[in-house]
Amino acid sequence: MFLSYVCVDREEPMAETTGKFDFAIDRGGTFTDVFAHCPNGRERVLKLLSHDPQNYKDAPTEGIRRVLEEETGQTFPREEPLDPSLIGWIRMGTTVATNALLERQGERTALLITRGFKDLLHIGTQARPRLFDLEVSVPDVLYEEVVEVDERVVLKRDGCWIPGRTAVREITGSTGDILEVWCDLDLQQLEHDLKGVLSRGITSLAVLLLHSYTWSVHEQAVGSLARRLGFTQVSLSSEVMPMVRAVPRGYTVCADAYLTPKIQQYLKGFTSGFRGGLKDVTVLFMQSDGGLTPMDRFCGSRAVLSGPAGGVVGYAITSYNETEKKPVIGFDMGGTSTDVSRYAGRYEHVFEATTAGITLQAPQLDINTVAAGGGSRLFFRSGMFVVGPESAGAHPGPACYRKGGPLTVTDANLALGRLLPSYFPKIFGPGENDPLSIEETMKSFRQLTHEINQFLSNDQTQSSENGGHHLNSNTARDVKSKMTVEEVAMGFIQVANEAMCRPIRALTQAKGHDTSQHVLACFGGAGGQHACAIARALGMKSVFIHKYSGILSAYGLALADVVEEVQEPCSLQYEPGSFKELDCRVEQLTLRCQEALKARGFTSAQMSMEVFLHLRYEGTDCALMVTAAGHPPNAQSCRTGDFRTAFTQRYLKEFGFTIPDRHIMADDIRVRGSGKSGIKSLTKVKTGRAPPRPTEVTQCYFDNGYLDTRVYLWEEMSCDHSISGPAIIIDKNSTILVEPCCVAQLTTGGDIHITVDSEQICKLGTELNAVQLSIFSHRFMSIAEQMGRVLQRTSISTNIKERLDFSCAVFGPDGGLVSNAPHIPVHLGAMQETVQYQVWTLNPHAIGDDLKEGDVILSNHPCAGGSHLPDLTVITPVFKKGVTGPVFFVASRGHHADIGGITPGSMPPHSTSLQQEGAVFTSFKLVTGGIFQEEAVTAALMAPAQYPGCSGTRNLQDNLSDLRAQVAANRRGSQLVLQLIDSYGLEVVQAYMGYIQSNAELAVRDMLKEFARRRRQQTGSLQVEAEDYMDDGTPIRLRVQINEEEGSAVFDFMGTGTEVWGNCNAPRAITFSALIYCLRCMVGQDIPLNQGCLAPIEVIIPAGCILQPSENAAVVGGNVLTSQRVVDVIFRAFEVCAASQGCMNNVSFGSEKGGYYETVAGGAGAGPGWHGRSGVHSHMTNTRITDPEILEKRYPVVLEQFSLRPGSGGMGQFRGGDGVVRKLLFRDKVVLSVLTERRSTQPYGLHGGEAGATGLNLLHKVDGRVINLGAKTTVSLEPGDIFCLYTPGGGGYGKEEKALKDTNENPPTKRQHHQEFFPERGSVFEYRQAQESV
Repeated sequence: MFLSYVCVDREEPMAETTGKFDFAIDRGGTFTDVFAHCPNGRERVLKLLSHDPQNYKDAPTEGIRRVLEEETGQTFPREEPLDPSLIGWIRMGTTVATNALLERQGERTALLITRGFKDLLHIGTQARPRLFDLEVSVPDVLYEEVVEVDERVVLKRDGCWIPGRTAVREITGSTGDILEVWCDLDLQQLEHDLKGVLSRGITSLAVLLLHSYTWSVHEQAVGSLARRLGFTQVSLSSEVMPMVRAVPRGYTVCADAYLTPKIQQYLKGFTSGFRGGLKDVTVLFMQSDGGLTPMDRFCGSRAVLSGPAGGVVGYAITSYNETEKKPVIGFDMGGTSTDVSRYAGRYEHVFEATTAGITLQAPQLDINTVAAGGGSRLFFRSGMFVVGPESAGAHPGPACYRKGGPLTVTDANLALGRLLPSYFPKIFGPGENDPLSIEETMKSFRQLTHEINQFLSNDQTQSSENGGHHLNSNTARDVKSKMTVEEVAMGFIQVANEAMCRPIRALTQAKGHDTSQHVLACFGGAGGQHACAIARALGMKSVFIHKYSGILSAYGLALADVVEEVQEPCSLQYEPGSFKELDCRVEQLTLRCQEALKARGFTSAQMSMEVFLHLRYEGTDCALMVTAAGHPPNAQSCRTGDFRTAFTQRYLKEFGFTIPDRHIMADDIRVRGSGKSGIKSLTKVKTGRAPPRPTEVTQCYFDNGYLDTRVYLWEEMSCDHSISGPAIIIDKNSTILVEPCCVAQLTTGGDIHITVDSEQICKLGTELNAVQLSIFSHRFMSIAEQMGRVLQRTSISTNIKERLDFSCAVFGPDGGLVSNAPHIPVHLGAMQETVQYQVWTLNPHAIGDDLKEGDVILSNHPCAGGSHLPDLTVITPVFKKGVTGPVFFVASRGHHADIGGITPGSMPPHSTSLQQEGAVFTSFKLVTGGIFQEEAVTAALMAPAQYPGCSGTRNLQDNLSDLRAQVAANRRGSQLVLQLIDSYGLEVVQAYMGYIQSNAELAVRDMLKEFARRRRQQTGSLQVEAEDYMDDGTPIRLRVQINEEEGSAVFDFMGTGTEVWGNCNAPRAITFSALIYCLRCMVGQDIPLNQGCLAPIEVIIPAGCILQPSENAAVVGGNVLTSQRVVDVIFRAFEVCAASQGCMNNVSFGSEKGGYYETVAGGAGAGPGWHGRSGVHSHMTNTRITDPEILEKRYPVVLEQFSLRPGSGGMGQFRGGDGVVRKLLFRDKVVLSVLTERRSTQPYGLHGGEAGATGLNLLHKVDGRVINLGAKTTVSLEPGDIFCLYTPGGGGYGKEEKALKDTNENPPTKRQHHQEFFPERGSVFEYRQAQESV
């Protein structure tokens, strides 16, 4: 509930106060919440609009003014500065930085960066944010100008020497690493460049020089020069966050330079509202890490989560019981989104997170934002209920706001009687003087209900006429009788609840926690209506709602501590020989924290220090920020504590194993000092003698219809009152729904505790229920996601644990795909071929007498649905007692770093037979009767050694560990499938499996019908065709015949070239993966990616061609190269967009000391309404690239250049994206392999657009020769050799003449609704992004 001004009086005093007025204020984007503690002990709560220029200039100042006037009886005119002598302290959280970042309204900024890297932050990780969006939409960088700085520092490598290169000097970095200065800073040229920047009106500067995290002298010199010249804001990456990895550090320093001036402008305006500018008042601001900092130290890079951080502190301090130690899930549901976090006695931080497309490398509370809030829009798409991610926003807002807005979650709650308009202020409508409109809501719901019933009726009729072709033959297509408005509204609430449960499960299970063993702490304006249902669905028994839940972010500010953090990088092994240095550096950092807190008036008794080490196992990237709390020092540890034990115990908890024989590395030392200054509420509510008295009884809709629901006012309740559901409890800032079988009780502190009963599974029949269709879709996806979490936690290899190169999936008894997570393009549909091969093709004797419970199959052969040999698929049948044969299958596919063959990594660029690429499994019993067949699988993994020039696996123990992890993930999937069957029954679960597949099929059929209609009108033909070529001249030809009436199509690849002598042959499964990817892109909306996508499609691939080669053909290049060409041909046939770079640019190098592999970005194709993105991966790959500093730290190479390749994108009305230039200087002898395409055939343009430039692979020899390496080769390199990779550009779209006419116009955006999406963030989002970047 939203009110412009609310006061709450409390009689009891609070502790640790100043004797003056103390204020804690959360300035949000829409509302500003004010918590005030008065000298007489009263607490005041206000909620007012953040922007109301007709009445006041600044909301926090206005809130303070109102409290002072009412409490003192004095008049404080708005036009005069306030008297600060009455104020003890002010604490604020603000979204000023967040909004400036989202809206790109920060300060004009220039970036100074090491020469050769001017486009580094544009390229970023090179992964695209939305996998299936052909228009690659990436938020703009924060700077408008780049200055390249002539300077270069590299890490010294023992044993490496480059002819003709001599270091200017050697220096020692703060990490202890030795560095070489190859090029000193050219200050004279830099001064000339900076004066030019100033002349263009840019006064804010971000400085990023490579390796400055450990040696900052060059950055310091740049900073001194810039300040002397007159730059008003100079942010140095070495000061903002001295952590290794240039890209996130660069984003962070840009954010600091971009946002800090805006914060300073706001603070100047805020303090001007007080006499003397608040010089004698303690003013503190909340940082993203949950700690307060003085106003003069509040900076942009640590301010982005300032607002929501206060809420986390609020629920953590008020909800967590130190005695019971039961962890708490924070659930903050607002209008646009929902924030989810966790607290178990210590704040959970992340040190790298993305907000609005900018990755910030700074301590931040792990707050996971999902696009599901009260304003999330409701859709019915292809038979499925969909909630969000689009939001109605504040304007026009939900339909009930009377401004012509769409239906939202708020409207659904209103339609069900869960929101009562009479308790809302009359602030709605064009004149902002009307109540909420139930009429507008019901009108819109009646219209939507009619559309849903019409669809269901037509779908049932069509299915009957066509013999039920939408479904498996054993699934009856019975549709539930017509839905009522209430059933539709209730359905959307259930779907929204399930959407919010998924990130909560992911957040807890990612670190090995049981979701059900948590308390749900609910706050925010909309959360109280959903809290009981969310808790029940997650198995939680308790919901806690604080008395100030509507303004908990502000209240949390009053409870928070002042925090001083210092952090330094280091490169030390955690071993006795390093303890003296570690202890010394910890002592120095601790002293810095203590001195900073003392300067702010804290005594030693008020301070607490917490030391963290950023630890990881050597050779891995999975670092944990570890505290030694609870692990006292011993003879084998630092003086601060036993970090080894703390690290290994946490690693075991989160990942399920430890690596005892690996060294532990300390990457960073961090000290967090806290000054205890938060208030502690002593408020107690009265005890009532009479039972609670409802103000009215209303009708509220639940699963079993309308029920009498009593309405209570929170302020009239007493601490001994107990209220059984159904009931509604109304506060001035929120509405709480107590569902049936739940009991709410008021605590002595005035808070509400709700006891939740166990989940009541509604009895479903096998007939289609559109609401349950959406919920089952979430459930099946959740099973696949949870399998993935187990696999990631229990695997050991870098590829699976850190690069997340795996997929997990659920399949029906026929092997048809039901759900797949994550969506790695090259895995889409391919695993289905693997499972169906086992189900359909093999006779029982090929895998034993029969497939029994406890058996697990291993497969990777291309003829059995494999993509390439390193992708090992583990398949587990799911059996149910009393049923013959498997009722489901679960499977996991993981990329193993090595399985033998002629080269390390099992991806040789010059293989000509399958045996040269590694171990082969067709239908191998990995587990028999529950026993892991270690001896047999070891022999199979070593078998490639029998072939000339080949080796068995080079990483046997990693192979075995990862296979066990895949088996464990499948076991978890089997358990979850059986739990679902136990809850609903086998027939119901299998029926909804069929309905979900049918839903995907329907979406594809609708797309094909629409395309056929347009095609017939334009050309009169329902046939399209296209061809493209591999670099060796092999054609890939496609003819598509579409049936407009059925929405079906035949994809005929007749005429495609024959199998090749080399490894660009693509197994049949690759073509199906590319096809599903293309269909999903063309559908243009989220649909279940399963067997149904291909149901309307008949695929014809001639045997013996490059897309269906012989059994022993080499295929490693087909997976990474030919797959891209298949996509190009499909999109060309449908005229969707111009070709993207059409290559993954596979580069690897190594020696007996180790190896490295990467794929490199290029240009994306343009399309109808958009320019192609430059420097990004496209289509069948989305791999992130190694950060330049990590690359140089771990491998004998110097990255001399990584930038865009201007002019390589095809011209046109819409331009193709540019490729990139990447130059690697080698410092040791290595063997280089390149596996690339589009070196002779250009990426095509479309509708008059020009083709993109081809790629080029050049080798600059140390003796001065320049050699074209061609598209595919392996070559030995000497120190000083430079490999120069020029990747292809994307094709242009439309004739350039039209572009010249439109130069003054921005290109239309294909998907404008993306701007309405609330950007997700948090560790769950980062995990999913990382999965889709494989």
